[in-house]
Amino acid sequence: MDLKNRIIEINNLISLNKFSRALSKCESLVKKFPNNSYVLNLHGLILQQCNQTKKSIIYFKKSLFVQEDNYAAMNNLANSYKNLLEFKEAENLYKTIISNDTKNVKALNNYANLKREINQYEQAKELLFKAIKIEPENINLLLNLAVCCQGLGEMNDSKIYLSKILSIEPLNTTAHKLLSSMIYYNKDNKHLNEMRKLIDDENFENLNSDQKTELFFALGKAYEDLKDFENSFLFLKKANSIKKNNLDPKLENTKKLFDNIIKLFDSIDISVPKSINSKKNIFICGMPRSGTTLIEQMIASHNSVNGAGEIHYLSEIIKYSFLESIKFNKSKILDEIKNSQNQVYEKYNNLIDFHNFKSHIVTDKAPQNFIWIGFIKIFFPNSKIIHCFRNPKDNCLSIFKNYFSSPTMFWAYDQKSIAEQYVLYSRLMKYWKSKFKDDIFDANYEKIINSPETEVKKIISFCDLPWDPECLNFYKNKKTPVQTVSVAQASQPIYKSSIKSNEAYVKYLSEMFNILDSNL
Repeated sequence: MDLKNRIIEINNLISLNKFSRALSKCESLVKKFPNNSYVLNLHGLILQQCNQTKKSIIYFKKSLFVQEDNYAAMNNLANSYKNLLEFKEAENLYKTIISNDTKNVKALNNYANLKREINQYEQAKELLFKAIKIEPENINLLLNLAVCCQGLGEMNDSKIYLSKILSIEPLNTTAHKLLSSMIYYNKDNKHLNEMRKLIDDENFENLNSDQKTELFFALGKAYEDLKDFENSFLFLKKANSIKKNNLDPKLENTKKLFDNIIKLFDSIDISVPKSINSKKNIFICGMPRSGTTLIEQMIASHNSVNGAGEIHYLSEIIKYSFLESIKFNKSKILDEIKNSQNQVYEKYNNLIDFHNFKSHIVTDKAPQNFIWIGFIKIFFPNSKIIHCFRNPKDNCLSIFKNYFSSPTMFWAYDQKSIAEQYVLYSRLMKYWKSKFKDDIFDANYEKIINSPETEVKKIISFCDLPWDPECLNFYKNKKTPVQTVSVAQASQPIYKSSIKSNEAYVKYLSEMFNILDSNL
Protein backbone atom coordinates (compact mmCIF):
# COMPACT_ATOMS: atom_id res chain seq x y z
CA MET A 1 0.00 0.00 0.00
CA ASP A 2 1.43 3.39 -0.99
CA LEU A 3 1.74 6.40 1.31
CA LYS A 4 -1.43 8.10 0.07
CA ASN A 5 -3.63 5.06 0.68
CA ARG A 6 -2.08 4.42 4.10
CA ILE A 7 -2.86 8.01 5.10
CA ILE A 8 -6.44 7.59 3.85
CA GLU A 9 -6.76 4.40 5.92
CA ILE A 10 -5.51 6.21 9.07
CA ASN A 11 -7.84 9.17 8.50
CA ASN A 12 -10.77 6.76 8.13
CA LEU A 13 -9.89 5.19 11.50
CA ILE A 14 -9.74 8.67 13.06
CA SER A 15 -13.19 9.51 11.68
CA LEU A 16 -14.51 6.33 13.36
CA ASN A 17 -12.82 7.33 16.68
CA LYS A 18 -10.61 4.24 16.48
CA PHE A 19 -7.61 6.15 17.77
CA SER A 20 -5.55 3.28 19.18
CA ARG A 21 -5.53 1.50 15.80
CA ALA A 22 -4.86 4.78 13.99
CA LEU A 23 -1.95 5.47 16.36
CA SER A 24 -0.42 2.03 15.82
CA LYS A 25 -0.57 2.40 12.04
CA CYS A 26 0.77 5.93 12.16
CA GLU A 27 3.73 4.88 14.33
CA SER A 28 4.72 2.43 11.59
CA LEU A 29 4.33 5.15 8.98
CA VAL A 30 6.56 7.56 10.94
CA LYS A 31 9.32 4.94 11.06
CA LYS A 32 9.15 4.58 7.29
CA PHE A 33 8.80 8.32 6.55
CA PRO A 34 10.57 10.08 9.47
CA ASN A 35 11.00 13.34 7.55
CA ASN A 36 7.50 13.68 6.13
CA SER A 37 5.95 16.79 7.67
CA TYR A 38 2.38 15.65 6.95
CA VAL A 39 2.90 12.24 8.58
CA LEU A 40 4.56 13.76 11.65
CA ASN A 41 1.67 16.22 12.03
CA LEU A 42 -0.84 13.39 11.66
CA HIS A 43 0.93 11.42 14.38
CA GLY A 44 0.81 14.42 16.69
CA LEU A 45 -2.89 14.91 15.96
CA ILE A 46 -3.71 11.32 16.92
CA LEU A 47 -1.71 11.64 20.14
CA GLN A 48 -3.64 14.83 20.88
CA GLN A 49 -6.92 12.94 20.42
CA CYS A 50 -5.62 10.22 22.77
CA ASN A 51 -4.98 12.85 25.49
CA GLN A 52 -1.23 12.44 25.13
CA THR A 53 -0.89 16.19 24.77
CA LYS A 54 2.74 16.59 25.84
CA LYS A 55 3.86 13.85 23.49
CA SER A 56 1.84 15.39 20.63
CA ILE A 57 3.91 18.57 20.97
CA ILE A 58 7.10 16.63 20.14
CA TYR A 59 5.68 15.50 16.79
CA PHE A 60 4.18 18.87 15.87
CA LYS A 61 7.59 20.44 16.47
CA LYS A 62 9.25 17.75 14.35
CA SER A 63 6.75 18.46 11.58
CA LEU A 64 7.57 22.17 11.73
CA PHE A 65 11.31 21.46 11.76
CA VAL A 66 10.86 19.64 8.45
CA GLN A 67 8.50 22.29 7.03
CA GLU A 68 8.42 25.54 8.97
CA ASP A 69 5.36 26.89 7.09
CA ASN A 70 3.17 23.85 7.83
CA TYR A 71 0.41 25.95 9.35
CA ALA A 72 -1.78 22.91 10.05
CA ALA A 73 0.95 21.56 12.35
CA MET A 74 1.46 25.00 13.86
CA ASN A 75 -2.26 25.30 14.55
CA ASN A 76 -2.32 21.86 16.18
CA LEU A 77 0.73 22.77 18.26
CA ALA A 78 -1.05 25.91 19.45
CA ASN A 79 -4.08 23.81 20.41
CA SER A 80 -1.88 21.47 22.46
CA TYR A 81 -0.34 24.43 24.29
CA LYS A 82 -3.83 25.79 24.95
CA ASN A 83 -4.91 22.43 26.37
CA LEU A 84 -1.92 22.55 28.73
CA LEU A 85 -2.92 26.08 29.82
CA GLU A 86 0.22 27.51 28.22
CA PHE A 87 -1.78 30.38 26.80
CA LYS A 88 1.07 32.71 25.81
CA GLU A 89 2.74 30.09 23.65
CA ALA A 90 -0.60 29.22 22.04
CA GLU A 91 -1.45 32.86 21.35
CA ASN A 92 1.93 33.57 19.76
CA LEU A 93 1.47 30.65 17.36
CA TYR A 94 -2.09 31.65 16.40
CA LYS A 95 -0.85 35.19 15.70
CA THR A 96 2.01 33.86 13.56
CA ILE A 97 -0.38 31.77 11.47
CA ILE A 98 -2.88 34.58 10.97
CA SER A 99 -0.21 37.12 10.04
CA ASN A 100 1.25 34.81 7.38
CA ASP A 101 -1.92 33.07 6.24
CA THR A 102 -4.65 35.69 6.64
CA LYS A 103 -7.41 33.38 5.42
CA ASN A 104 -6.64 30.49 7.77
CA VAL A 105 -10.14 29.95 9.14
CA LYS A 106 -9.14 27.16 11.51
CA ALA A 107 -6.53 29.32 13.21
CA LEU A 108 -8.96 32.24 13.50
CA ASN A 109 -11.57 29.93 15.04
CA ASN A 110 -9.12 28.31 17.47
CA TYR A 111 -7.72 31.69 18.50
CA ALA A 112 -11.32 32.78 19.15
CA ASN A 113 -11.75 29.68 21.34
CA LEU A 114 -8.72 30.74 23.36
CA LYS A 115 -10.11 34.26 23.75
CA ARG A 116 -13.44 32.82 24.87
CA GLU A 117 -11.71 30.54 27.37
CA ILE A 118 -10.14 33.58 29.06
CA ASN A 119 -13.44 35.52 28.96
CA GLN A 120 -12.37 37.94 26.22
CA TYR A 121 -15.59 37.41 24.31
CA GLU A 122 -15.56 40.65 22.33
CA GLN A 123 -12.11 39.83 20.93
CA ALA A 124 -13.34 36.31 20.17
CA LYS A 125 -16.23 37.79 18.20
CA GLU A 126 -13.87 40.00 16.17
CA LEU A 127 -11.82 36.96 15.15
CA LEU A 128 -14.96 35.04 14.23
CA PHE A 129 -16.29 37.92 12.13
CA LYS A 130 -13.03 37.85 10.14
CA ALA A 131 -13.38 34.11 9.62
CA ILE A 132 -17.05 34.32 8.61
CA LYS A 133 -16.20 36.89 5.92
CA ILE A 134 -14.06 34.15 4.40
CA GLU A 135 -16.52 31.29 4.94
CA PRO A 136 -19.99 32.79 5.60
CA GLU A 137 -21.74 29.42 5.87
CA ASN A 138 -19.18 27.63 8.05
CA ILE A 139 -21.31 25.91 10.72
CA ASN A 140 -18.54 25.76 13.34
CA LEU A 141 -17.90 29.49 13.06
CA LEU A 142 -21.60 30.35 13.30
CA LEU A 143 -22.03 28.07 16.33
CA ASN A 144 -19.04 29.64 18.04
CA LEU A 145 -20.40 33.11 17.34
CA ALA A 146 -23.83 32.13 18.68
CA VAL A 147 -22.21 30.85 21.88
CA CYS A 148 -20.22 34.09 22.26
CA CYS A 149 -23.36 36.20 21.89
CA GLN A 150 -25.26 34.00 24.33
CA GLY A 151 -22.45 34.25 26.89
CA LEU A 152 -22.60 38.05 26.64
CA GLY A 153 -26.38 38.06 27.09
CA GLU A 154 -26.95 39.06 23.45
CA MET A 155 -29.76 36.55 23.06
CA ASN A 156 -31.37 38.01 19.93
CA ASP A 157 -28.08 37.99 18.04
CA SER A 158 -27.43 34.44 19.19
CA LYS A 159 -30.85 33.35 17.90
CA ILE A 160 -30.12 34.95 14.52
CA TYR A 161 -26.92 32.94 14.09
CA LEU A 162 -28.59 29.73 15.25
CA SER A 163 -31.47 30.28 12.83
CA LYS A 164 -28.95 30.74 10.01
CA ILE A 165 -27.30 27.44 10.97
CA LEU A 166 -30.66 25.64 10.89
CA SER A 167 -31.47 27.14 7.50
CA ILE A 168 -28.24 25.58 6.21
CA GLU A 169 -28.39 22.36 8.24
CA PRO A 170 -31.88 21.66 9.67
CA LEU A 171 -30.65 18.57 11.55
CA ASN A 172 -27.96 20.45 13.49
CA THR A 173 -28.88 19.31 16.99
CA THR A 174 -26.33 21.54 18.74
CA ALA A 175 -28.08 24.58 17.30
CA HIS A 176 -31.47 23.20 18.34
CA LYS A 177 -30.25 22.61 21.89
CA LEU A 178 -28.69 26.09 22.21
CA LEU A 179 -31.86 27.66 20.83
CA SER A 180 -34.04 25.71 23.26
CA SER A 181 -32.18 27.24 26.23
CA MET A 182 -33.30 30.72 25.14
CA ILE A 183 -36.95 29.95 24.41
CA TYR A 184 -39.88 29.65 26.80
CA TYR A 185 -42.15 27.24 24.97
CA ASN A 186 -45.91 27.22 24.46
CA LYS A 187 -47.79 24.43 22.67
CA ASP A 188 -47.83 26.27 19.33
CA ASN A 189 -44.16 27.20 19.39
CA LYS A 190 -42.64 26.91 15.93
CA HIS A 191 -39.32 25.57 17.16
CA LEU A 192 -40.98 22.88 19.27
CA ASN A 193 -42.88 21.68 16.20
CA GLU A 194 -39.64 21.63 14.20
CA MET A 195 -37.93 19.47 16.85
CA ARG A 196 -40.91 17.10 16.96
CA LYS A 197 -40.69 16.65 13.20
CA LEU A 198 -36.98 15.84 13.42
CA ILE A 199 -37.72 12.70 15.43
CA ASP A 200 -39.92 11.45 12.59
CA ASP A 201 -37.43 12.51 9.92
CA GLU A 202 -36.11 9.61 7.85
CA ASN A 203 -32.57 10.77 8.65
CA PHE A 204 -33.07 10.76 12.42
CA GLU A 205 -31.66 7.26 12.86
CA ASN A 206 -28.51 8.37 11.05
CA LEU A 207 -27.74 10.82 13.84
CA ASN A 208 -25.00 9.77 16.23
CA SER A 209 -25.61 9.29 19.95
CA ASP A 210 -24.45 12.80 20.91
CA GLN A 211 -26.79 14.38 18.37
CA LYS A 212 -29.77 12.37 19.60
CA THR A 213 -28.86 13.27 23.18
CA GLU A 214 -28.81 16.99 22.40
CA LEU A 215 -32.21 16.83 20.72
CA PHE A 216 -33.76 14.82 23.56
CA PHE A 217 -32.46 17.23 26.22
CA ALA A 218 -33.89 20.15 24.21
CA LEU A 219 -37.30 18.44 23.97
CA GLY A 220 -37.21 17.61 27.68
CA LYS A 221 -36.74 21.31 28.42
CA ALA A 222 -39.52 22.31 26.03
CA TYR A 223 -42.07 19.94 27.57
CA GLU A 224 -41.17 21.12 31.05
CA ASP A 225 -42.02 24.67 29.93
CA LEU A 226 -45.41 23.29 28.85
CA LYS A 227 -45.85 21.69 32.31
CA ASP A 228 -46.08 18.34 30.53
CA PHE A 229 -43.78 16.60 32.99
CA GLU A 230 -44.55 13.10 31.73
CA ASN A 231 -43.23 13.86 28.25
CA SER A 232 -40.46 15.99 29.69
CA PHE A 233 -39.22 13.05 31.75
CA LEU A 234 -39.63 10.70 28.79
CA PHE A 235 -37.18 12.73 26.70
CA LEU A 236 -34.83 13.42 29.61
CA LYS A 237 -34.75 9.71 30.36
CA LYS A 238 -33.86 8.94 26.72
CA ALA A 239 -31.11 11.58 26.70
CA ASN A 240 -29.58 10.38 29.96
CA SER A 241 -29.83 6.73 28.93
CA ILE A 242 -27.79 7.37 25.78
CA LYS A 243 -25.13 9.31 27.69
CA LYS A 244 -24.98 6.70 30.44
CA ASN A 245 -24.42 3.91 27.89
CA ASN A 246 -21.41 5.78 26.51
CA LEU A 247 -19.88 6.48 29.91
CA ASP A 248 -19.02 4.62 33.11
CA PRO A 249 -20.99 6.36 35.89
CA LYS A 250 -19.37 4.34 38.70
CA LEU A 251 -17.94 6.44 41.51
CA GLU A 252 -15.43 4.09 43.14
CA ASN A 253 -12.47 6.31 42.23
CA THR A 254 -14.28 9.46 43.36
CA LYS A 255 -14.98 7.87 46.74
CA LYS A 256 -11.34 6.75 47.06
CA LEU A 257 -10.14 10.25 46.10
CA PHE A 258 -12.36 11.89 48.73
CA ASP A 259 -11.23 9.32 51.34
CA ASN A 260 -7.61 10.08 50.44
CA ILE A 261 -8.22 13.82 50.82
CA ILE A 262 -9.67 13.38 54.30
CA LYS A 263 -6.81 11.06 55.28
CA LEU A 264 -4.28 13.56 53.94
CA PHE A 265 -5.68 16.60 55.73
CA ASP A 266 -6.03 14.68 58.98
CA SER A 267 -2.28 14.10 58.88
CA ILE A 268 -0.70 17.42 57.84
CA ASP A 269 -0.22 20.77 59.51
CA ILE A 270 -1.62 23.52 57.31
CA SER A 271 -0.98 26.38 59.73
CA VAL A 272 2.33 27.39 58.08
CA PRO A 273 1.66 30.82 56.49
CA LYS A 274 2.32 31.03 52.75
CA SER A 275 3.57 34.09 50.91
CA ILE A 276 1.09 35.90 48.65
CA ASN A 277 0.89 39.16 46.73
CA SER A 278 -1.94 41.68 46.50
CA LYS A 279 -4.25 39.46 44.46
CA LYS A 280 -7.37 38.20 46.21
CA ASN A 281 -9.27 35.17 44.96
CA ILE A 282 -12.91 34.42 45.72
CA PHE A 283 -13.68 30.74 45.20
CA ILE A 284 -17.39 29.96 44.63
CA CYS A 285 -17.99 26.23 44.81
CA GLY A 286 -20.55 23.51 45.49
CA MET A 287 -22.39 20.94 43.44
CA PRO A 288 -22.99 21.82 39.77
CA ARG A 289 -26.39 23.55 39.40
CA SER A 290 -26.31 24.75 43.01
CA GLY A 291 -26.36 28.49 42.24
CA THR A 292 -22.66 29.12 41.64
CA THR A 293 -23.29 31.09 38.43
CA LEU A 294 -25.89 33.30 40.09
CA ILE A 295 -23.60 34.05 43.04
CA GLU A 296 -20.64 34.82 40.79
CA GLN A 297 -22.72 37.17 38.63
CA MET A 298 -23.81 39.01 41.79
CA ILE A 299 -20.31 39.34 43.26
CA ALA A 300 -18.65 40.10 39.91
CA SER A 301 -21.12 42.95 39.33
CA HIS A 302 -19.33 44.76 42.16
CA ASN A 303 -17.19 47.61 40.85
CA SER A 304 -14.07 46.20 42.56
CA VAL A 305 -14.40 42.62 41.29
CA ASN A 306 -13.89 40.72 38.05
CA GLY A 307 -15.31 37.28 37.35
CA ALA A 308 -13.20 34.57 35.72
CA GLY A 309 -16.15 32.19 35.37
CA GLU A 310 -15.90 28.41 35.48
CA ILE A 311 -12.18 27.93 35.03
CA HIS A 312 -10.34 24.68 35.72
CA TYR A 313 -6.93 26.13 36.60
CA LEU A 314 -6.90 25.13 40.27
CA SER A 315 -7.83 21.49 39.72
CA GLU A 316 -5.29 21.14 36.88
CA ILE A 317 -2.48 22.63 38.97
CA ILE A 318 -3.25 20.44 41.98
CA LYS A 319 -3.57 17.29 39.88
CA TYR A 320 -0.35 18.02 38.00
CA SER A 321 1.59 18.98 41.14
CA PHE A 322 0.40 16.48 43.74
CA LEU A 323 -1.79 13.70 42.35
CA GLU A 324 -0.69 10.38 40.94
CA SER A 325 -3.88 8.75 39.69
CA ILE A 326 -6.09 9.19 42.79
CA LYS A 327 -3.25 9.10 45.33
CA PHE A 328 -1.56 12.20 46.71
CA ASN A 329 2.19 12.57 46.84
CA LYS A 330 2.36 13.67 50.47
CA SER A 331 6.09 14.43 50.43
CA LYS A 332 5.62 16.84 47.50
CA ILE A 333 2.80 18.58 49.36
CA LEU A 334 4.87 18.90 52.53
CA ASP A 335 7.83 20.23 50.53
CA GLU A 336 5.59 22.81 48.88
CA ILE A 337 4.13 23.86 52.24
CA LYS A 338 7.67 24.41 53.58
CA ASN A 339 8.85 26.16 50.41
CA SER A 340 9.35 29.89 50.93
CA GLN A 341 7.77 30.44 47.54
CA ASN A 342 4.09 29.74 46.85
CA GLN A 343 4.22 28.08 43.45
CA VAL A 344 0.59 26.95 43.39
CA TYR A 345 -0.60 30.50 44.04
CA GLU A 346 1.82 31.94 41.47
CA LYS A 347 0.94 29.42 38.74
CA TYR A 348 -2.76 30.01 39.30
CA ASN A 349 -2.56 33.80 39.28
CA ASN A 350 -0.23 33.83 36.27
CA LEU A 351 -3.10 32.20 34.38
CA ILE A 352 -5.54 34.72 35.83
CA ASP A 353 -3.22 37.53 34.66
CA PHE A 354 -3.71 36.37 31.09
CA HIS A 355 -7.36 37.45 31.35
CA ASN A 356 -6.17 41.08 31.64
CA PHE A 357 -8.58 41.91 34.47
CA LYS A 358 -8.47 45.46 35.81
CA SER A 359 -9.20 44.42 39.40
CA HIS A 360 -6.94 42.42 41.70
CA ILE A 361 -10.04 40.74 43.20
CA VAL A 362 -11.22 37.87 40.99
CA THR A 363 -13.92 35.20 41.36
CA ASP A 364 -13.52 31.57 40.30
CA LYS A 365 -16.80 29.68 40.15
CA ALA A 366 -15.68 26.17 39.20
CA PRO A 367 -18.24 24.24 41.30
CA GLN A 368 -16.05 21.22 41.93
CA ASN A 369 -13.38 23.31 43.61
CA PHE A 370 -15.18 22.16 46.78
CA ILE A 371 -12.91 19.12 46.43
CA TRP A 372 -9.81 21.28 46.87
CA ILE A 373 -10.86 23.50 49.81
CA GLY A 374 -7.98 22.23 51.96
CA PHE A 375 -5.49 23.21 49.27
CA ILE A 376 -7.16 26.62 48.93
CA LYS A 377 -6.66 27.15 52.67
CA ILE A 378 -2.94 26.30 52.35
CA PHE A 379 -1.97 28.13 49.20
CA PHE A 380 -4.51 30.98 49.03
CA PRO A 381 -4.61 32.13 52.67
CA ASN A 382 -6.23 35.49 51.90
CA SER A 383 -8.91 34.01 49.66
CA LYS A 384 -12.62 33.78 50.37
CA ILE A 385 -14.54 30.52 50.00
CA ILE A 386 -18.27 30.60 49.28
CA HIS A 387 -20.11 27.29 49.37
CA CYS A 388 -23.36 27.29 47.36
CA PHE A 389 -26.08 24.81 48.20
CA ARG A 390 -29.79 24.29 47.60
CA ASN A 391 -32.52 21.71 48.15
CA PRO A 392 -30.72 18.43 47.31
CA LYS A 393 -33.62 17.07 45.23
CA ASP A 394 -33.90 20.29 43.22
CA ASN A 395 -30.13 20.23 42.73
CA CYS A 396 -30.00 16.62 41.54
CA LEU A 397 -33.03 17.09 39.28
CA SER A 398 -31.33 20.09 37.65
CA ILE A 399 -28.27 17.94 36.94
CA PHE A 400 -30.48 15.21 35.43
CA LYS A 401 -32.07 17.80 33.11
CA ASN A 402 -28.85 19.12 31.60
CA TYR A 403 -26.16 18.18 29.13
CA PHE A 404 -22.60 18.84 30.37
CA SER A 405 -19.55 19.10 28.14
CA SER A 406 -17.07 18.46 30.96
CA PRO A 407 -15.55 14.92 31.05
CA THR A 408 -15.51 15.14 34.86
CA MET A 409 -19.33 15.01 34.82
CA PHE A 410 -19.40 11.34 33.78
CA TRP A 411 -21.74 10.59 36.70
CA ALA A 412 -24.41 13.14 35.69
CA TYR A 413 -26.60 10.92 33.50
CA ASP A 414 -27.87 8.28 35.87
CA GLN A 415 -30.28 8.67 38.80
CA LYS A 416 -28.26 6.45 41.12
CA SER A 417 -24.85 7.98 40.38
CA ILE A 418 -26.15 11.56 40.62
CA ALA A 419 -27.53 10.86 44.10
CA GLU A 420 -24.38 8.98 45.15
CA GLN A 421 -22.20 11.87 43.96
CA TYR A 422 -24.34 14.26 46.01
CA VAL A 423 -23.88 12.08 49.10
CA LEU A 424 -20.09 12.01 48.57
CA TYR A 425 -20.03 15.79 48.10
CA SER A 426 -22.11 16.29 51.25
CA ARG A 427 -19.78 14.10 53.29
CA LEU A 428 -16.67 15.95 52.10
CA MET A 429 -18.26 19.35 52.74
CA LYS A 430 -19.11 18.30 56.30
CA TYR A 431 -15.45 17.44 56.77
CA TRP A 432 -14.27 20.83 55.43
CA LYS A 433 -16.81 22.64 57.60
CA SER A 434 -15.52 20.77 60.66
CA LYS A 435 -11.99 22.02 59.93
CA PHE A 436 -12.63 25.49 58.51
CA LYS A 437 -16.10 26.41 59.74
CA ASP A 438 -15.58 30.18 60.05
CA ASP A 439 -13.72 30.42 56.74
CA ILE A 440 -16.49 29.03 54.53
CA PHE A 441 -19.63 31.06 53.81
CA ASP A 442 -22.74 28.96 53.17
CA ALA A 443 -24.80 30.61 50.42
CA ASN A 444 -28.28 29.11 50.52
CA TYR A 445 -29.96 29.35 47.12
CA GLU A 446 -33.50 29.46 48.45
CA LYS A 447 -32.68 32.25 50.93
CA ILE A 448 -31.00 34.28 48.20
CA ILE A 449 -33.98 33.91 45.88
CA ASN A 450 -36.46 34.88 48.60
CA SER A 451 -34.43 37.69 50.22
CA PRO A 452 -31.80 38.72 47.67
CA GLU A 453 -30.70 42.05 49.12
CA THR A 454 -30.34 40.74 52.67
CA GLU A 455 -28.42 37.63 51.65
CA VAL A 456 -26.21 39.24 49.01
CA LYS A 457 -25.17 41.94 51.48
CA LYS A 458 -24.00 39.17 53.81
CA ILE A 459 -21.92 37.63 51.00
CA ILE A 460 -20.37 40.96 50.02
CA SER A 461 -19.55 41.67 53.66
CA PHE A 462 -17.95 38.22 54.01
CA CYS A 463 -15.75 39.13 51.03
CA ASP A 464 -14.60 42.26 52.93
CA LEU A 465 -16.10 44.53 50.29
CA PRO A 466 -18.26 47.63 50.69
CA TRP A 467 -21.84 47.28 49.49
CA ASP A 468 -22.46 48.00 45.79
CA PRO A 469 -26.13 48.13 44.63
CA GLU A 470 -25.01 46.86 41.22
CA CYS A 471 -24.71 43.40 42.78
CA LEU A 472 -28.51 43.16 42.56
CA ASN A 473 -28.46 44.20 38.89
CA PHE A 474 -26.34 41.17 38.00
CA TYR A 475 -28.53 40.22 35.02
CA LYS A 476 -27.48 43.45 33.30
CA ASN A 477 -23.79 42.73 33.91
CA LYS A 478 -21.69 41.92 30.86
CA LYS A 479 -18.38 42.03 32.74
CA THR A 480 -18.48 38.27 33.24
CA PRO A 481 -19.59 36.19 30.25
CA VAL A 482 -21.29 32.91 31.15
CA GLN A 483 -19.90 29.67 29.73
CA THR A 484 -22.08 27.13 31.54
CA VAL A 485 -25.54 25.59 31.12
CA SER A 486 -26.80 28.45 33.33
CA VAL A 487 -26.16 30.96 30.53
CA ALA A 488 -29.80 31.76 29.75
CA GLN A 489 -30.83 32.09 33.40
CA ALA A 490 -27.91 34.43 34.17
CA SER A 491 -29.35 37.10 31.87
CA GLN A 492 -32.68 37.19 33.74
CA PRO A 493 -33.73 38.83 37.02
CA ILE A 494 -34.24 36.54 40.01
CA TYR A 495 -37.09 34.06 39.55
CA LYS A 496 -38.57 31.48 41.93
CA SER A 497 -39.80 28.75 39.59
CA SER A 498 -36.79 26.50 40.28
CA ILE A 499 -37.59 26.25 44.00
CA LYS A 500 -39.25 22.91 44.81
CA SER A 501 -39.12 22.01 41.12
CA ASN A 502 -38.48 18.41 42.15
CA GLU A 503 -42.10 18.01 43.23
CA ALA A 504 -43.23 17.75 39.60
CA TYR A 505 -40.88 14.80 39.01
CA VAL A 506 -41.24 12.85 42.27
CA LYS A 507 -42.92 9.82 40.70
CA TYR A 508 -40.28 9.62 37.97
CA LEU A 509 -37.12 10.02 40.05
CA SER A 510 -37.84 7.73 43.01
CA GLU A 511 -34.51 5.90 42.68
CA MET A 512 -32.55 9.17 42.99
CA PHE A 513 -34.71 10.70 45.69
CA ASN A 514 -34.79 7.53 47.83
CA ILE A 515 -30.97 7.51 47.97
CA LEU A 516 -30.97 11.16 49.03
CA ASP A 517 -33.65 10.54 51.69
CA SER A 518 -31.70 7.58 53.08
CA ASN A 519 -28.28 9.21 53.23
CA LEU A 520 -28.72 12.90 54.05
